[in-house]
Amino acid sequence: MTKTTVFEDDDDMPNEVDFSKGVRGKFYRPNAKLNLPIYLDETVQQFLAALAAKKGVQISDVANDLLKKDIALFESFKL
Repeated sequence: MTKTTVFEDDDDMPNEVDFSKGVRGKFYRPNAKLNLPIYLDETVQQFLAALAAKKGVQISDVANDLLKKDIALFESFKL
């Protein structure tokens, strides 16, 4: 006896989709730049937001400046 799984039909995707006219790589861009989302702890985000507001810049500018300083510090200790 085989057990079948019944899934609820809770999406808009039809059961059968015809991909026969699809084009592989249509949207592929070899030199595309990907900006990764970074998720901050709430306290870190609040601190950076306050600092950014004082400086009149974006939170990402403050975060990048701090990270660049950390990278430089780490690089200075490399053997």
